[in-house]
Amino acid sequence: MGVGDLSPVVEENPDGSGPFVILCDHASNRIPQDYEPFGLSEEALKSHIAWDPGALPVARLLSEALHAPLLWPDVSRLIIDCNRAPEAKSLIVAESEGRPIPANRNVSEADRARRLDRFHRPYHAAVDACLTRRRNIGLPTALVAIHSYTPVYFGRSRPWQIGILFDADRRLADPLIAGLQADPALTVGINEPYSPADQVYYTLERHAARDRLPAAMIEIRNDEIEDASGQRRWANRLKGLLFAAHTALLENGKAVV
Repeated sequence: MGVGDLSPVVEENPDGSGPFVILCDHASNRIPQDYEPFGLSEEALKSHIAWDPGALPVARLLSEALHAPLLWPDVSRLIIDCNRAPEAKSLIVAESEGRPIPANRNVSEADRARRLDRFHRPYHAAVDACLTRRRNIGLPTALVAIHSYTPVYFGRSRPWQIGILFDADRRLADPLIAGLQADPALTVGINEPYSPADQVYYTLERHAARDRLPAAMIEIRNDEIEDASGQRRWANRLKGLLFAAHTALLENGKAVV
């Protein structure tokens, strides 16, 4: 695949008219051909350091069930993390979970700018365009980002099967958390295993702010969604909770129309 063959953004179900727009910032582990060899093994590129395993299948199932547009950047976060601010140090990492990323050790300013122009900016422009289309035709919109995380990080086990991340706006997060906590078998992370303080909330913060859209990030532990059965199970559970959450927003006059 040549330089011009890699579409930087995928938008699925663009005409979906349900009340959600779904984002999957770390859907892909693709390394463009002009960045190969990247200095990492095939095994490393299949691991969580390169992407969020299982997140895209869950996002696709939710997109179908909720009649929601789904947008994702088709590039590994090791090339550039589209869920980081352009000025963030973690935009292009030279190390991930103690593992050096050889191709990112001495990224020039010109290469940094090129990666921003080629992947980061088109992704966020596509999200903006989707939200503008929906606003112009009066569709209510809440933003949901689907991510996954590793069960063990730097030797520390993570007990939560799922985490809900949010900032000061808790309109969507609170009913999701309540619905999940109703199941005694679940340990639910509340701004765990990450929070906006970890600079992981960039995409939602950027795109929800203008119109004060309800927003939440859903982080699923990746051993829960490593196969099709787990992906379907979580998509079905989240579908019901998201429908219920949006119904509550409408009833309480908190949805943005």
